[in-house]
Amino acid sequence: MNYVAAIDTDTAEPTSAIKLHGPEGFAGMRKAGQIAARVLDMLVAHVKPGVTTGELDQLAYDAVLEQGAVPATVFYRGYSHSLCTSINHVVCHGIPGSKKLASGDIVNIDVTVVFDGWHGDTSRMYLVGDVPLKAKKLVDVTYECLMRGIAAAKPGNTLGDIGYAIQSYAESQRYSVVRDFCGHGLGRVFHDAPNVVHVGKPGRGVVLKPGMFFTIEPMINLGRADVKVLDDGWTAVTRDRSLSAQFEHSVGITEDGCEIFTKSLAGLDAPPYSA
Repeated sequence: MNYVAAIDTDTAEPTSAIKLHGPEGFAGMRKAGQIAARVLDMLVAHVKPGVTTGELDQLAYDAVLEQGAVPATVFYRGYSHSLCTSINHVVCHGIPGSKKLASGDIVNIDVTVVFDGWHGDTSRMYLVGDVPLKAKKLVDVTYECLMRGIAAAKPGNTLGDIGYAIQSYAESQRYSVVRDFCGHGLGRVFHDAPNVVHVGKPGRGVVLKPGMFFTIEPMINLGRADVKVLDDGWTAVTRDRSLSAQFEHSVGITEDGCEIFTKSLAGLDAPPYSA
């Protein structure tokens, strides 16, 4: 979703537009989130030098259907794949195809499933073969950004608190936060209110309430924050060709914090993975 220019206002959108969900919603999101998480768990054994992103996409498609769900992105606004596969300087929305992964690559794999009408949306970074230290550090910092954002997601805090937690840590490590894309509300709708921007000021923006569902999905660049979308209309890349990394979880605000719907029960939320 697009960056919200009104980040410095008290609210980027009417709070009334944000759905509040009850126990049924939490139950549905747990099921959808775990299906999505298991798909990414399964791919750990297959992300290696020589595999094509198209092959990974087919594996994911089969795994989603085997679990009784459907891929949310197939036919979504003309998209025809189950995954987005974003390699190295691709920020997000990379399209699977015939490109083979090479040793040293870092790749974000993003999957969204629909199960019983509920959406589970998540992404992880994978290290391919022998990855340089600077790339590993970027991946580690990006995961920490995600977890700091999640830690700030609790009742009474604001979306600005989430953005600040991410931005302040990323910039302390001399990385930049992508502004052109953000997290989003979800549930029975794929992309819904609120927009969850990954930069912000403490205490600003929408106040978080129990029952809100949304994704937190920071995109962190080794170089400048500027991105551009290629002619295919989907693939976003860093303008300076610097590396980019992203992690994403779907969460729900509870009475005293938040629940991560897409957490890996196998402990494979961040590399290094052991398949």
